[in-house]
Amino acid sequence: MKETNIHNKGAVDMKALYLNTSLKKSDQESNTSALMKESRYWLENKGITTEELRLADYQIAYGMESDMGEGDQWPEVLEKVKEANIVVVGTPIWLGEKSSIATLLMERLYASSMEKNEKGQSIFYNKIGGAVVTGNEDGAKDSAKSLLYGLQHIGFTVPPNVDAYWVGEAGPGPSYIEEGRGNDFTNGKVKTLSYNLVHFAKLLVNHPIPAEGNTL
Repeated sequence: MKETNIHNKGAVDMKALYLNTSLKKSDQESNTSALMKESRYWLENKGITTEELRLADYQIAYGMESDMGEGDQWPEVLEKVKEANIVVVGTPIWLGEKSSIATLLMERLYASSMEKNEKGQSIFYNKIGGAVVTGNEDGAKDSAKSLLYGLQHIGFTVPPNVDAYWVGEAGPGPSYIEEGRGNDFTNGKVKTLSYNLVHFAKLLVNHPIPAEGNTL
């Protein structure tokens, strides 16, 4: 990725939301955020408006309702999800699995999936989902598998090859940022993820999934 800022080249009026489930708040450096930045570059170069939310900054309650009441900031996050054409979930790997915040996110998305759009489908229909994962040792594919399955199960469309990841060598070692921001394989995966997200998002804008056999 070139070190440059590109904002909304082109006339496509679409939004991409990157949900970072790092355990670190936004005042701390995040490897997951750094990998997301690579994808955001490609989307912005295609005219897509992008935004990253660090979910550790929010007070998100446990529970299976769209709004768990006083103090629950999930409704703020959900509104941004509703506005987005593309939603990318990013997670670090801990003990070979996605983060606890990623699990909480998927639970709250699942709880909100019974809300209907104007056609009677889940509110997540005609949205594109993807995943990015960073960590040491193994767990990248398992984490991505869990996220992508969950997203499609609740209504998101998951295109091919929309998981990008970086993992270091076994044992303690350099992180994604310390390693120089990945390698050719990871960078290639991020580019493929980004282009496929945009392509399928445009398809669904022009040809949304018909409300036939899939209304709630």
